[in-house]
Amino acid sequence: MRRLFLLISALVVVAVLLASACRQGAIELSGIEVREYKGENLSSVQDFRDNSIKGPQYVDQDSYELTIDGLVQTPVTLSYDEVVDNNDLYKKVVTLNCVEGWSANILWEGMLVTDLFEQTGVLPEAKVVIFHAADGYTTSFAIEYITDNNIIMAYKMNDVTLPPERGFPFQLVAESKWGYKWIKWITRIELSDDINYKGYWEQRGYSNDGDLDGSKFD
Repeated sequence: MRRLFLLISALVVVAVLLASACRQGAIELSGIEVREYKGENLSSVQDFRDNSIKGPQYVDQDSYELTIDGLVQTPVTLSYDEVVDNNDLYKKVVTLNCVEGWSANILWEGMLVTDLFEQTGVLPEAKVVIFHAADGYTTSFAIEYITDNNIIMAYKMNDVTLPPERGFPFQLVAESKWGYKWIKWITRIELSDDINYKGYWEQRGYSNDGDLDGSKFD
């Protein structure tokens, strides 16, 4: 009986420690998170798994710079405030679907990538848009995907500023694509003519298109 009591006590202690760890791991939010938008239920900012290649990146807002270069007329480097304050902002509910089998339905807010292009002047020979992240991660898209689908680069989710764990300062809302195309911590947008370019996971066998209705693997 004493052995059983000790076992139960030990299990209770473990449960308390695990619960404490979960609470300590909760993401701090800047603002009040909404969980419903125009009658549609939203997932929580907490409803994600961290599958980044180097863990969350903690980017300093004051020193942050977004570079847009490559096959453009005028390369630019923009501060965080210049990106957010000098562009029209759009909201849209889009579901992120991960190849691991989970999903999250989120209200995203950000600017059109094409509006950022207007500040540089994309050259006609540009065929591919390559996104680079603070942790070295990259992924790419045919330029028509970006220009024909009103793709936004989000700085908020569910009305709160992106936490570092979710991609602050900017995450691409790559709707109709698998989650590995939703690049976080964006620091550079490169226009290229390299139609064979492959990003981090694409080099490791995942589909370069990343379409939800296509194969996950090349």
